[in-house]
Amino acid sequence: MAIEIYWGSGSTFAWRVLLALEAKKLPYASRLLEFSQKEHKTPAFLQMNPRGKVPTLKDGDFVVYESIAILQYLDHKYPQVPLFGTTAEESGAINQDVCEMLSYMEGPVSRITRPLFSGELAGKEQQVQEAAEAVHQEFSRYDARLAHSPWLRGERISASDIVLYPFLPTLLRAAAKPTAEKLKLAYMPFTRHYLHLARWTAAVEALPGYARTYPPHWRQ
Repeated sequence: MAIEIYWGSGSTFAWRVLLALEAKKLPYASRLLEFSQKEHKTPAFLQMNPRGKVPTLKDGDFVVYESIAILQYLDHKYPQVPLFGTTAEESGAINQDVCEMLSYMEGPVSRITRPLFSGELAGKEQQVQEAAEAVHQEFSRYDARLAHSPWLRGERISASDIVLYPFLPTLLRAAAKPTAEKLKLAYMPFTRHYLHLARWTAAVEALPGYARTYPPHWRQ
């Protein structure tokens, strides 16, 4: 029975799992939920995930949710194409990256994207600009690392890359909103500000199967 992944278009958390499935070349059945139709709040879905959130992965009779937990499950269950390394040292370093991204990237990115996507920027301009500066500091760190290797942890893609990547297109899409112009977020042109990070982004987007992970509603 194929892995089933329940996800929502534009969810950075779900995007991580889709990228992991493609990177590991695992067959899966895509279950795209429509938030506008409350499909993530149906009794059937709430039986799998009582929090009513995505992503949720079903593998046979086993169900797991929370994106990082899903990545860890996939790596233990299907160890080919390891995303968390093959040694204790690699695993420690990659998990360190993941923890830092959750601690220092996730919050600031959310404080930028939510007001811009929701149209509720008024009164939050300073909050957004402060968050943008925090993200610039993190981007600078990753750009410097990528000057010396194709992926964040060496010669092959890892969970470090998969957890970080969805933040970038989501952030840049928000920064392209007309309401963001007055904020001078200074992300564009991205290749001028972050040459190595831009090259890395292109490498992720060149992965086989990447198109299947792209948020459908962004194509409209």
